[in-house]
Amino acid sequence: MGRILNVSTLVLLVGLMGSGLTAQTDAAQPAALPTIDQVLDKYTAGSGGRAALEKVTSFRATGTIQIPDVGVGGSIELLQKAPNKASTVVELSGIGRQRDVFDGTIAWSEDPQNGVREKIGVELAEARRGATFGRELKMKSMYKTLTVKGREKVGAREAFVVEGVPDEGSPIKLFFDVESGLLVQQSGSRTSPQGPIEVTVTFEDFRAIDGVQRPFTIRQATSMFTAIIQLTDITHNVPIDDVVFRKPGF
Repeated sequence: MGRILNVSTLVLLVGLMGSGLTAQTDAAQPAALPTIDQVLDKYTAGSGGRAALEKVTSFRATGTIQIPDVGVGGSIELLQKAPNKASTVVELSGIGRQRDVFDGTIAWSEDPQNGVREKIGVELAEARRGATFGRELKMKSMYKTLTVKGREKVGAREAFVVEGVPDEGSPIKLFFDVESGLLVQQSGSRTSPQGPIEVTVTFEDFRAIDGVQRPFTIRQATSMFTAIIQLTDITHNVPIDDVVFRKPGF
């Protein structure tokens, strides 16, 4: 069970939470679809606007995590610090503490079964990309290409589908709500010690924190299990000592 529930298989996007961009031109877009710049501009505006987003330099969120498929639950803490440090700590009842961290250079995880493990290759690239702070303003630096592919429903709502292709790793689908502009879902393959894992992450229950829209419910579905994260507290601009991101032994 410890291996199946290893937190490193989760795509915890704590920016709520590659370089360069080759975007489609207006001429390349189907008539009914917006340009990639229009989608991203609406995403920024819907998230609270550039001015509010740029005021945030750190982030702490706490809450609960439930994995109904196996009857396991516990607590979760998400930390993120500009420009690119991130930490996820999960305490699961009967399993123990699991950590997944990027310190700005090194990506590592720790769990009771495997101990401390440093990530390399594609796993490292994915961790670096996931730790990007303020992704609402940085999509163009996170993906080599971004292409508006169409419209699909996420639940009962319409969303524009954007394919993001990174410099390293697999393409990802990003779903932006047509009305609000918010990123409400993403899906793609995540690298793990067990091999590639398809993960769909859905963001719900958005609330304004210091003028910035944050999802308080995050659902992460894989072929192995579904994790439901319910955040109860989100705080911006908290002091975070870099020691919390440091790999044990460094």
